[in-house]
Amino acid sequence: MNKTLSAALIALVLAGCASKPVEPSWRSNAVSALDSFRDAYLKGDTSIAASDFARARSELASTGRADMVAHAELVRCAVYTASLVVGECSGFAALAGDATPAERAYAAYLAGQWRGLDVTLLPEQHQVIARGGPLAGVADPLSRLVAAGAMLQAGRTAPPDIVIAVDTASSQGWRRPLLMWLGVSEQRARAAGDTAEVERIQRRIALASSK
Repeated sequence: MNKTLSAALIALVLAGCASKPVEPSWRSNAVSALDSFRDAYLKGDTSIAASDFARARSELASTGRADMVAHAELVRCAVYTASLVVGECSGFAALAGDATPAERAYAAYLAGQWRGLDVTLLPEQHQVIARGGPLAGVADPLSRLVAAGAMLQAGRTAPPDIVIAVDTASSQGWRRPLLMWLGVSEQRARAAGDTAEVERIQRRIALASSK
């Protein structure tokens, strides 16, 4: 009895000491850093966003996998597009050869290069937009702003889409895209000769710019 009990206890202790599957730290660190980058950038905290993205990129680079770093660069490009910051996707372009066809298609979509684009490779909500669907139909706020930015670059933005983009950024408290989309609204109002609307938008820009 004693020998059998001792053997059972030893087996239990050894089982408890055995290594258990644990998610690699680089993965959780990279996800956390990318999330922080997104939030900081959209709120207008440029220095924090830059630091967070550098941290995420470093964690992914530690794997030696260019495809993972390319994915992070594409995330950054999407956040820039939502904020109407164009021409900032050089990080992804340098790694595009190691990206998937779907990621390359998404990069072209973000840049407004829709001619000849294989829409089926895009995320579902963006497939709808590329096929001419309504911006209001995109449920996720960030995806909606990304789609709006891509539409603007593709020359497919209508006045109601600008209103949707402004309202989306405002409701989320995302200062950077809000200011950019308000700027678009101001340009349209100025072109239309609507002085009262221009002044109203300028007051809103001044308020959103204050901290």
